[in-house]
Amino acid sequence: MEIGLKYDLNLPEKVSNILSTDFWVLEQFNKAMLPDISTPVKFTSNVSVLVKNGSCIADINLISHHISSPGIVNIRSSQILQLRYVSDDFEASFIVMSKRFSDNLFLLLQDCRVYSTALRHQVVYIHPNQLKDYENLYSRISRIFSDTSNPFGYQAMTLALSSFFYECAYKCYMPLMENYPIGHNRVPERFLNLVQKHFKKERFLKFYAEKLDLTPKHLSRTMKNLTGFTAVEWIERYVVLEAKVMLKASNLNIQQISDELNFPSQSFFGKYFKKNVGMSPKEFRNS
Repeated sequence: MEIGLKYDLNLPEKVSNILSTDFWVLEQFNKAMLPDISTPVKFTSNVSVLVKNGSCIADINLISHHISSPGIVNIRSSQILQLRYVSDDFEASFIVMSKRFSDNLFLLLQDCRVYSTALRHQVVYIHPNQLKDYENLYSRISRIFSDTSNPFGYQAMTLALSSFFYECAYKCYMPLMENYPIGHNRVPERFLNLVQKHFKKERFLKFYAEKLDLTPKHLSRTMKNLTGFTAVEWIERYVVLEAKVMLKASNLNIQQISDELNFPSQSFFGKYFKKNVGMSPKEFRNS
């Protein structure tokens, strides 16, 4: 990883080693394994978390989620997670999947309308009666992953997960299919997807309004009405969150971070950051 991100999660030392094998699974995870919940974490792979007990409050790409057990949380590659609260009795299992593995899983499920719904919902609650089924899945996946003598482990895990979706997981997402917003109510989703892709280079509202075939005024008003923040405020929040991650979890100096985020100068970046955070980048890094 070029910028040397560090992780607060108790993952193996070299994340690149996990991704080279496409898959990693941990069946038991609890609050004690989180040394610090105040620092945002940027994920370089897709992660599926099974919340088995307790609850937490987490921002995923600045969208706040109140997560109670039992439930599934799906965090996609390049998304940023910031935990706000974790209960003392929190317990979870999670699976880390490389892009290659996720893409192959998608090929097996792409024709299923329920799966497209699942991709749109990062947090979904499961019926308590289904929790045991999910726990058994994670145990099965862990056994396959641990069996290094099996030359078909990759295929076995891919098929196990796709089979489980068709057999069990789809039940969580079926009720959500009818609730998918249409028309202008989809503007926040489409806008935030664009911001996530382009915020490092595009910070002017006109760019996003043209992509959405809307006027800047209409886009800003719609975002404010439906989310509580204007479109410009959302762009600023993405930039600041990315800057916070780099300041806290990378080896880049402030000039390099300014360049990475395409600011014209370190001085301009410093003023932008202080306006939104209330302290300079250096003060934030040392706080």
